[in-house]
Amino acid sequence: MATNITWHGNITHEERATLIKKNGITLWLTGLSASGKSTIACALETYLLQQGVQAYRLDGDNIRFGLNKDLGFSEKDRNENIRRISEVAKLFADSCTVALTSFISPYRKDRDAARKLHDDAKLPFIEVFVDAPLEVVEKRDPKGLYKKAREGIIKNFTGISDPYEAPLKPEIHLHTDKQTVEECVQVIVKYLQEKKFI
Repeated sequence: MATNITWHGNITHEERATLIKKNGITLWLTGLSASGKSTIACALETYLLQQGVQAYRLDGDNIRFGLNKDLGFSEKDRNENIRRISEVAKLFADSCTVALTSFISPYRKDRDAARKLHDDAKLPFIEVFVDAPLEVVEKRDPKGLYKKAREGIIKNFTGISDPYEAPLKPEIHLHTDKQTVEECVQVIVKYLQEKKFI
């Protein structure tokens, strides 16, 4: 734990939001690998930017090329991965950006901690469960990861050798075995509009 540090405040989130006339939120997309999280986040990011809404996507794989390149896939590393992303997403939301996170984030306690971090900062946190049955995502398997996990090549693989704890009460529940990417984006957009986030 760092010592001899002092928080330097300046403009509050409310002041920033008033000045730039934008709201900041975090949309937390969670689900199994190949459920469609990143695909939906990419399409949503494009849509929001086209509408003049400042948005930025934090993607599970992309983050591991930089910020989290020192982390593996043990439970401890996954916890730290999500802790760091929670903090980064909070900063984006505080800057009045729509932060789109697409992470498997398999453990409920980690997602609950991300929510609490936002709640404590009075920033909206919207959990989006990108739901698809295991048999569907295994058939998709665009990266060949499920095949490798079944063969024992990849250890600690969510849905096969590691658990996935589905959200109990997500704000948005998508079913990507039944809905297209465009339909999923519109479900999210409708929710954001109804809640006056955009």
